[in-house]
Amino acid sequence: MTVAKSDEVVEEGAASVTPSDQRERDRMRRRLARRRGGGWWPYAFLAPWFIGLFGLTIYPMLDSLYLSFTDFDLLTPAQWVGVDNYDKMFTEDPVFWDSVHATLLYVVVSVPLKLALALAVAMLLNRDLRGIGLYRAAFYLPSLLGGAVAIAIVWRQVFGGDGLFNDFLAWFGIEGQDWISSPDTAIYTLILLAVWQFGTPMVIFLAGLKQLPKDVYEAAAIDGVTPVTRFFRITLPLLTPIVFFNVVLQIIDAFKTFTPAFVISNGSGGPLNSTMLYSLYLYKKGFTDLQMGYASALAWVLFLVIAGFTAVNFIASRYWVHYDD
Repeated sequence: MTVAKSDEVVEEGAASVTPSDQRERDRMRRRLARRRGGGWWPYAFLAPWFIGLFGLTIYPMLDSLYLSFTDFDLLTPAQWVGVDNYDKMFTEDPVFWDSVHATLLYVVVSVPLKLALALAVAMLLNRDLRGIGLYRAAFYLPSLLGGAVAIAIVWRQVFGGDGLFNDFLAWFGIEGQDWISSPDTAIYTLILLAVWQFGTPMVIFLAGLKQLPKDVYEAAAIDGVTPVTRFFRITLPLLTPIVFFNVVLQIIDAFKTFTPAFVISNGSGGPLNSTMLYSLYLYKKGFTDLQMGYASALAWVLFLVIAGFTAVNFIASRYWVHYDD
């Protein structure tokens, strides 16, 4: 009986709502929904980012992908050639393989050395000493200057036949050589320059060291654990997420290295293509030989290689990176 009465009240209330009232309620609901969703204002503020994303990133990438299947010299319309650029790259271009060899050697040697030095210096600077901020700034300075053209020119002079490095060796009775002009040593001058720019991963390591729990170290000290054991059993496992982050960033950065190789070799990649890093070869094909289609194919191969290395790092991280959980 009570349920029947309540149903009648609901029906009477619904019948008393006029069409104009219903339209006003619908208008209010739409207005509230717009207020909750922010309306079009968020999209207006995001518009510059979307324009940059599609106009400066996605569209150029898609255009480059198309050009990689064409013969294009910037002066005449692009001619579709299919996979000829990729076939030529892997089967008919020995300089391509020279650049791959030089780049892989550069990445495999420079990245571990840079990260090891960065971690060592970060641990030395992770102390409460007077003037420690000045030391941190001094060690970070090479990373600000290392990518500059001026530093690459200085580096070329230091390791030249009459450079400061040979003068240093002469103090010990060692006869030097022109390290830049030798195909056996030229690439290692680039590696040394890369290792010298350890400031960025050092700062990241230092930030990670600041977050490590001190009570764990206090307990280890009470138990008489040696510093070497503390490093390998406590510091390094707790720091593996930071190590992983630095590894990924430094590998990507090493694959893209261009300025030092260009300046030190005068843009030739010599001697005997020993400093022909991949980015330098890509630049030469695109802007010296005007083979933009071939350069686009080189760029996409580099993109896939970097993506592959990054994916492998993420997969392997499951077995050696330790998080809080």
